[in-house]
Amino acid sequence: MEKKYIVRLTDEERETLRGMLKKLTGSSQHVRRAHMLLKADANGPNWTDKKIADAFSCRTQTVENVRQRLVTGGFESALHGEKPQTPPRQKRLDGEQAAQVIALRLGKPPKGVANWSLRLVAEQVVELAIVDAVSHETLRKTLKKMA
Repeated sequence: MEKKYIVRLTDEERETLRGMLKKLTGSSQHVRRAHMLLKADANGPNWTDKKIADAFSCRTQTVENVRQRLVTGGFESALHGEKPQTPPRQKRLDGEQAAQVIALRLGKPPKGVANWSLRLVAEQVVELAIVDAVSHETLRKTLKKMA
């Protein structure tokens, strides 16, 4: 199978990895990743993922992940195993909208219905144009926090 992410280490990166292995600095995972990167280097031994996985008692997917992280995230990211963090989601309802939802929920339910359901509240919130679209789960979380 053709490799999607090719590891090409610079001389400086290679020396950093070799120095790390010589002194065994860092955690065992860092040392293991350093070994993997050195063995996967296209300008060095250029071992296959299967051979690297067998040598270091791991899955081939682990080797592929280290390769991918080096190419997409950079040397430090690959060595330390850091994944890029996703930004936190923006809140669907601001304070004023949440207050309107609570007021609606505390009011009387529509005719023909004994109690408010979350789906019914979601429909009413959209009908009253409090928000463009909202799920019943968002309303559940909002109402639970306010209760």
